[in-house]
Amino acid sequence: MELHLATRLKHCFPGQSICERYLDRLPLAQERRYELLTQVAEQYPCNPQEAMTGLHTALAGSDHPVDTDTPALASICSRLAINHKTLPLAPETIAGPAVQAQICLPASPTIRRSTMAPLHWPPKPSLRLFKSRQLRFSQAGSHEGEHPAQAGAAAPGGWQAAATLRRVVLLVLIIAQVYFSTSAMAAVLPYHGQQALEIAILILFAILSGWVSVGFWTAMMGFVLKLAGGDRYAISATGAADVPIGDQARTAIIMPICNENVARVFAGLRATHESLARSGELQHFDFFILSDSSSADNRVAEVNAWLELCREVQGFGHVFYRWRQHRVKRKSGNVADFCRRWGANYRYMVVLDADSVMSGECLISLVRLMEANPGAGIIQSAPLVAGRDTLYARMQQFASRVYGPIFVAGLHFWQLGESHYWGHNAILRVAPFMRHCALGRLSGGGPLSGEILSHDFVEAALMRRAGWTVWIAYDLPGSYEEVPPNLIDELKRDRRWCQGNLMNFRLLLANGVHPAHRAVFMTGAAAYVSAPLWFLFLLLSTAQLAVHALATPEYFTQPFQLFPIWPQWDPQRAIALFSVTAALLFLPKILSVMLIWIQGAKHFGGRLRLGLSMLIETLFSALLAPIRMLFHTSFVLAPLLGRGVKWKSPPRENAETGWGEALRRHGWHTLLGLVWAGGVYWLKPSYLLWLLPVVGALMLSIPISVFSSRVSLGQRLRKMRLFLIPEELNPPAELRQTHDYAAHADAPPDFIDAVVDPATNALICATGVPRFRQFRVAESRARLLQKALREGPAALDAGRRMHLLNDPITLSRLHFEVWTSELAHPAWRNTLSQTTTDNPTCSDAISLKPVLQRSA
Repeated sequence: MELHLATRLKHCFPGQSICERYLDRLPLAQERRYELLTQVAEQYPCNPQEAMTGLHTALAGSDHPVDTDTPALASICSRLAINHKTLPLAPETIAGPAVQAQICLPASPTIRRSTMAPLHWPPKPSLRLFKSRQLRFSQAGSHEGEHPAQAGAAAPGGWQAAATLRRVVLLVLIIAQVYFSTSAMAAVLPYHGQQALEIAILILFAILSGWVSVGFWTAMMGFVLKLAGGDRYAISATGAADVPIGDQARTAIIMPICNENVARVFAGLRATHESLARSGELQHFDFFILSDSSSADNRVAEVNAWLELCREVQGFGHVFYRWRQHRVKRKSGNVADFCRRWGANYRYMVVLDADSVMSGECLISLVRLMEANPGAGIIQSAPLVAGRDTLYARMQQFASRVYGPIFVAGLHFWQLGESHYWGHNAILRVAPFMRHCALGRLSGGGPLSGEILSHDFVEAALMRRAGWTVWIAYDLPGSYEEVPPNLIDELKRDRRWCQGNLMNFRLLLANGVHPAHRAVFMTGAAAYVSAPLWFLFLLLSTAQLAVHALATPEYFTQPFQLFPIWPQWDPQRAIALFSVTAALLFLPKILSVMLIWIQGAKHFGGRLRLGLSMLIETLFSALLAPIRMLFHTSFVLAPLLGRGVKWKSPPRENAETGWGEALRRHGWHTLLGLVWAGGVYWLKPSYLLWLLPVVGALMLSIPISVFSSRVSLGQRLRKMRLFLIPEELNPPAELRQTHDYAAHADAPPDFIDAVVDPATNALICATGVPRFRQFRVAESRARLLQKALREGPAALDAGRRMHLLNDPITLSRLHFEVWTSELAHPAWRNTLSQTTTDNPTCSDAISLKPVLQRSA
């Protein structure tokens, strides 16, 4: 009978149990374990430190010199190879002051630096609002040295004239609609707009009517386009599906992330990669995960997930990971950092969000569209939202899937080659982006200055200012994203977007910006400024009611007036105006449903359930509107009052809202609704019916927020085939794989694993870059090592943890010390003791005197 390896050893040596526990964490065969322990025993170690040094020497092999101060450095590649046998390791020894380090698993390609700096920044203001700047180009072009205006000849012919005509028509329609709506409102008011309070009400009503009119006519033209089957100027009509992609059309797919759900991020990226591989065009693409994470646990999990992704898809050499030490300018700075390091290697780049998923056919189509339109600088896809299970998210997914297509098509109709860019699920031409789209800081102080937050609108404006077109491929399938799981998380995102759009409004008068992008800046701000205007309109209307109910009527409001004015409300006209306004708001939804009925409603649960879902969603959106109004009002006022916002990543999972959080967020809404309703009822009970949709929603805001966040309600309505979308009934392969990979992901390693676990420590060290610094920095490194060793992980803040992960030399030393030193904090020792083994071992030699004597 074969004896166990511990029994087969002739002697027990000091530290043998530690060495055995260390090897228990590595997937080694019994013979290999015995061989390693035998090599350690033959060195006759006198203490655990010497035993572990011998073990790392045995793991590294005779070809690798071992530094006595940092013996764990020598075994990095060996430990990594033991745990991951298929890795393409390429050991490279880097010598420094009194130490050598092995970098055997580079996570990013060789740097090829280029410049990317803001041009003509800050932009000078100009009152020439309807004339964009005509730049002169020397070597800026889509391909080598090509002029963008000449390159634009391949774009849909005559679109500039068509865009101008369409926008003039839109402006005329808005002005006409505002005029008739405001006239009707004046006829409803008691004094027909001849008092100061009524004049203020009419001004606000005119502004809000214009905003409603923009959305209405955008939806109408989108409906016409979808019903007619497309637009002759659509960018998607210019690319042939069978045209091969040239070898020069190298494309980088970049995903900037920051403290995200690692399993979900890499699941979506793997699904995208595999879809692209199935298309047969993978050789033209490289993937980059660009991390700005400030959490040490997140960073360790990201590196491990990157390694697993590369192993699963054979992605070494074209799937890369980069962690940025200095988080400058957030996402835009992360993208710019990529461009400076590797942008020169690629003609195009596709920017993804952390929740983005794209099909291989969609990615290939975007590249072909760029190749067919060398004057295009950005082509934005229209991502569909899917993947959530809460009631709130499912209703938002339904609304986006049913109503969204006609609004996006309408945006294309009015904008054409001067469209939006939403910052993700889009392809960009790298050379002009680097030359013209670098962002500087906005001057001044306060929340509306400094680094630009909503960078995408500004980058699109700069791209167009330089002569390159920006398109929305509104009819291109295969692009997906997710929505926030509940109302509160959506409002947190809205607060960031609100401040970003208000900052962008400062660039409205920037010199050379195309009028279409000035309109984008205006509408971006109006999306949030309309909330306080609506709130003020309601308050003034309530004040008008109070004046009408409490004050003595004025019959002569003008000097030398001959005939009196009899103040009275006109309920018939009020009902007619309310009906017309409701039609403007809800007709686009009805037309969207009718369009699906025409095209086939089977994948939406059938015609009846589609119509019922639309009615329920319309009621729900009407309840949400006053709640959003109050939140958006506070979001607009906050930066104006000097209160900024922290930019955090949204949740990527089905998060539910608790009653306590809902009370904190919506409690004052409920109180305001009760006070407002009571005051109006006291003034005039009949008027409360007109205000009930507003105050009633505010009073119900807490249960609305809580119940709409429930996953169980969302899943129950799915079983009833309500709010059903095709991506739920028959999900595409990319979304199906994303869900499966995220659901079956293993628990990720964390910072403690990076210090203690041999394989995780080797991975983090192998992907790091050792930096040999000055003597004072070496002293700081030694102090950090002792603090971590003696005081444990709880004593290290986020900055110190990240510093350790970014320093493979110190991390290796800490790894060695927590396994051998009696000074190690109990938190490290408790982690070591979690690994158990059935192997018979000697007693822990840390507390024993040496039983072996060093030979002469």
